[in-house]
Amino acid sequence: MIPAPFAYVRVGSVDEAIAALAADEEAKLLAGGHSLLPAMRLRVARPTTLIDIGRLEGFSTIREDGDEIAIGALARHHDVANSELLQAACPIMAFAAAQIGDPAVRHVGTIGGSVAHGDPAGDMPAVLLALDATFVVAGAGGMRRTIDAGSFFTGLFETALAPTEVLTEIRVPRATDGWSFLKFNRRAQDWALVGVSAVRTERGVRVALTNMGLTPLRATGVEREVDGGADLAAASARADEGTAPPDDAFASSDYRRALVKVLTQRALEEATA
Repeated sequence: MIPAPFAYVRVGSVDEAIAALAADEEAKLLAGGHSLLPAMRLRVARPTTLIDIGRLEGFSTIREDGDEIAIGALARHHDVANSELLQAACPIMAFAAAQIGDPAVRHVGTIGGSVAHGDPAGDMPAVLLALDATFVVAGAGGMRRTIDAGSFFTGLFETALAPTEVLTEIRVPRATDGWSFLKFNRRAQDWALVGVSAVRTERGVRVALTNMGLTPLRATGVEREVDGGADLAAASARADEGTAPPDDAFASSDYRRALVKVLTQRALEEATA
């Protein structure tokens, strides 16, 4: 389908982007476009203005900052997947980015755009939830704030970003103790029917689920069982607690509930090996 008519503006700074958002309440930011443009073609999204931030300088770097890795919101999936720093210090990030879509998507799509889109079927939101990542946001008047991953995803295609805020950076902790990223899809470039991200740290195990509700979800029941010394199979049986998986043409909700238990056990075995 053809998108509804829209205006196009290219900005040269984050402040310009914020001002452009304030000038048109129906405007949307455009980075790589691999999340927004398909929605526009289906007319699920109908922005009156596209604000192109894809060429802003300084927002695509991946750098070390103390015990954290700071990833610019405009870093491409390809850059995340091939970052030697992430491969060494937070390998689940690099591995998951390499599984997103296909090469064309990974060379254009950005991590910030994927996250801000708020799609519960996306790969990276659940990974960042498992890592307990922090999102750095810029707003009007020089305002800067941080949002933790547990508070960032608020609903289907909805996040805690205000209409005139811009996601500028994602900060993740070092996570090399143990990890696993598993997803099940019909074809390599398809959205995951179900996905599981598991991270083991000195504080315990964290498990996050993809496409099991309106947002990425923590499997807190599983985490409590594992941290309490339970058998992994018994812990994984609780993976679907508190979830509301979709029932669509690709898989029933019951199938997803059964599948997430299998993937969770495999992910736990890998993360705790």
